[in-house]
This record gives sequence, C-alpha cells and structure tokens, in this order.
Amino acid sequence: MIPTGENLTRDDILRWLHEPDEEKLQMLWDTADRVRHEVVGDAVHLRGLIEVSNHCARTCRYCGVNAENKAVERYRMTEDEILSCAKRAAEYGFGTVVMQAGEDEGLSGKFVAGIIEKIKTLGDLAVTLSLGERSDEDTGLWKEAGANRYLLRFETSDATLYKKIHPDRGARVSNRIEQLKRLRGMGYEIGGGVMVGIPGQSYDTLADDLMLMRQLDLDMIGIGPYIPHPATPLADRSLFPELVKGVQALSDETTVCKVLALARLLCPEANLPSTTALATINREAGRAHGLSRGANVVMPNLTPQQYRVLYEIYPSKAGIHETAEIGMDAIRAQLAALGRSAGTGYGSRKHTGE
Repeated sequence: MIPTGENLTRDDILRWLHEPDEEKLQMLWDTADRVRHEVVGDAVHLRGLIEVSNHCARTCRYCGVNAENKAVERYRMTEDEILSCAKRAAEYGFGTVVMQAGEDEGLSGKFVAGIIEKIKTLGDLAVTLSLGERSDEDTGLWKEAGANRYLLRFETSDATLYKKIHPDRGARVSNRIEQLKRLRGMGYEIGGGVMVGIPGQSYDTLADDLMLMRQLDLDMIGIGPYIPHPATPLADRSLFPELVKGVQALSDETTVCKVLALARLLCPEANLPSTTALATINREAGRAHGLSRGANVVMPNLTPQQYRVLYEIYPSKAGIHETAEIGMDAIRAQLAALGRSAGTGYGSRKHTGE
C-alpha cells in the first residue's frame, strides 16, 4: 500500500522519482487514480482559458514572451474580445473561465475588475486569474469584483535556482510563495506548481517542491514539463555547468506523471489539470495519461486563433491551430474513452475534512 497525505514522506517521494520499474510505476498510477476517484470524483472540470495578453514586464529565463524577446509580436485583447470568449465558455457549460497573461500592467487593475464584473453577468461562472505578480491593491480589487481563484506557479522551492530563472523586476523583489499566502488571506483559492525538468532542477529539488505543495495546502496544482523555447536564455543548458547526469531532473512524460501522481497523493483534495504542455510532449495520449494518473481538470483554449499563435511561452503548443470547436470535440472524445464526464458548476476544491 502506497502511503498518502501526511503519511507520504520525502524519502518515499525520492524513491518514486527515481523508480524505473514499469510494473511498480503502474502501482503509483493506479493509486493516484484511486485517490482521485475517492476524494474528488470522476468529473473532469473544464476551465475555459483566455490568453488575454502576451505583453510582459518580466525577464524570466524560460518564457518565450519575456520582455527581452524583441521578436515577439505583442497583443492585448479588448474587453469585447475577452467577454466574447467568456460567453462561449458559458455556452459550452464550463464552470470557470481563466484569464491568463504575461505580467502586463497595460491590464490595469480597474480594467480587469470591470471585465470580472461583466463576466459574472454572463452566467454562473467562476473567474480564475493568472496575471503574474501584481500588487495587493490590484488583487484585492479583483477579489472585490468577484474573482474566485488565482494561479501563480512558484516554479521552484530552491531559492538559488529561482533567482537564476526568475530575476527580480528592478527593485521589486519576487517572492511568489509569500504572495500566494497573501492571496489566500484575501479569500482566493490559490494555485501553484512547477515545471518538471527545468535546467538546474534536481530530484531533491522536485521532492522539496512536492513537500511545499502540501505545506501551502494548495487548492490547485499545475504540473507540466519544461519545454525549451529557442529564443530564451535557458535554452542554453551550458548556463548550468554544475549539473551532471543523474542529478538533473528529466522533463520526459514519465517524470512529469510521477510528479503529478505524487501531488495527488500529497494533496488529495486539490484540483490538478492535465496540462497542455503534457499534451504537447505526447500529442496522442499525454492528456489521457494525466487524467488517469491523478488529474481532474482540463483547460480548453478559447483564445481567438490570431492571438493563440502569439502566446508562445513554449513552442509547438498542442492545439495551437485548432478551433475551439475542434478542441472541444477532441476533449469530449477523450473523456468518453476514459469513462469520465465533464463536471458541472464551479468545480471548487472539495474540503473532505469539513
């Protein structure tokens, strides 16, 4: 029997991260799927993703839309365009829309608040925001306007690695872990997570990342592979000459699924997406593997196609050239093949201890 929750130790986690045996790994997949079924059920919650802007003031070393990449054609959606996407989410029966962007202060606090208020008139939709490290004034305003959740990946628990991949923005010191705590204090459901296999990340670091997810008691956890973007500094792994074979965490599907399954065991109540990045590294079965190894959320992309191709945080994203209708048909077929159904309502975290 594989331990779960507080009974799963850091040593257990490290053993699984290094485990090569496929039969033993099947036990991990089965256990994660069972815990998912028992705690959060079989419904797969659909969150309509709207990539509202690719402007960004950050210089994150891993992201294709970072401020230093002058080759990016920048865009910022209008209020009407965003609301049109949100209306489509309501028509599809989604319980949530997700507004995602680079750290774009052109999306003012007041502008975003107004959109949140209008989305709330379209139907019974939860609003999730993923707009980077914004001021407490802005995030407080958005909570008052009706926002329900905030996604902010902490990227790594290793402070030294964090500084390498995510530089401070001038005098503004970046501390996503503390910001997540403040967001929870404002009443948001909070989401964090990591990229698996980013240069400089060891298996010990990944174990610490997973322990931090449990410590923060995250409501949502995003886990996907690191996919190098050729126009970013991190595409050059020589920046990390200290790494040796066996220490650097891999970014392959198996390692990503190990982290996903372990996150489900550590945080049984959390909502975990089967990410687009996972579907990108295995276009045939990546999303299905995620859903059968602990995940219970999918985020269909509703961004208009002329903008979707410009939101290139990593290259060759799965579904980038699909219409929303084609993407939804594929998701419905996958859910049917897995014997799963689309969730209804907000799909908020289930607090089983209450």
